Amino acid sequence: MVTLAELKKAYAGKRVFLTGHTGFKGTWMLQILARLGAIVKGYSLAPEHSYDLYNLIDGESLCHSSVINDIRDAERLRKEILYFEPDYIFHLAAQPLVLKGYEQPLYTFEVNTQGTANLLEAIRMLDKNCVNVLITTDKVYENKDNGTAFNENDKLGGYDPYSASKAACEIIISSYRSSFFNSEKKNSFIKPIASVRAGNVIGGGDFADNRIIPDIIRAIQRDEVIELRNPSATRPWQHVLEPLGVYLMLGAQLATSPYSYDTSYNIGPEDGDVLTVEDLTKMAIQLAGKGSYTVIDNPSKLHEAASLSLDIQKIKHELGWSPVYNSREAVAKTITWYLDTAHADIKCQTQINEYFKGSIDNADDE
Repeated sequence: MVTLAELKKAYAGKRVFLTGHTGFKGTWMLQILARLGAIVKGYSLAPEHSYDLYNLIDGESLCHSSVINDIRDAERLRKEILYFEPDYIFHLAAQPLVLKGYEQPLYTFEVNTQGTANLLEAIRMLDKNCVNVLITTDKVYENKDNGTAFNENDKLGGYDPYSASKAACEIIISSYRSSFFNSEKKNSFIKPIASVRAGNVIGGGDFADNRIIPDIIRAIQRDEVIELRNPSATRPWQHVLEPLGVYLMLGAQLATSPYSYDTSYNIGPEDGDVLTVEDLTKMAIQLAGKGSYTVIDNPSKLHEAASLSLDIQKIKHELGWSPVYNSREAVAKTITWYLDTAHADIKCQTQINEYFKGSIDNADDE
């Protein structure tokens, strides 16, 4: 696993184009990149609420420039990328919610699938070397709920529109990689493309609807009963800093060995390190010191996979990465963030320093 000094060497003074920079994961990523000394241009929709993490930490002040626009606007996206001339692109922009995918399937396919194609086409037009890390999800696999730990060679699929849209993203990414960006093409410019399959990310500052941690926190704060749709569902919960650290490490590796890592990778906890939704809820209630829950019996509820786990041997072997936190530690870090009364930016920076074993600002001294 790369050190902070290596990350700072890779990103300090570099131009980084970050899509989805106003979202939950994007805001955490923006904070790390700014601390590493990167010149960040964000491209995203506006935050939905005044209390979104991006607003709480004054994300605008961390950007070299911030473009508030839709990823479906191919022409504007292309112009912004070509004008900025990035050294790195991290693509986090997405419609990220399973239930919203059921409610707005066409929008979900447009944002996730066409939006990714728009980005790749802009990269194709870019006349310079550029490292590209594109984020999909752990839900890209055809999941038959048989307890399989999916590896990167397993069949892609998607029961619901969100999962299907992300599986389609992986096919589009693979097509562009094979058609335009592989080592055999001998192009004038080196533009490696990696995709990362990470999901069930938890962490402070997530206020989205229909996500388990935000739903739990809202219910506890309002002294309401927490309602669980699928209490026995198991997920590979991981703290938000785990995938973000991998994105940065992978980007740095691609910059030095572009055709050794231009592939797909799973990111998740160690094998067997999963919690049920009910286990997670009990932990949150215990940490908060109050709260209660009930199970909603809805025979017509929308389909959600009962089990999901990932095989992470590929990234452990090829990049030497292993999770820093187990699932219980990830839950504890997350709930603690919400209970802490400090300012959001301070809470985030404290946890960033803890994860990276020291202040990023002093990385050169390590």
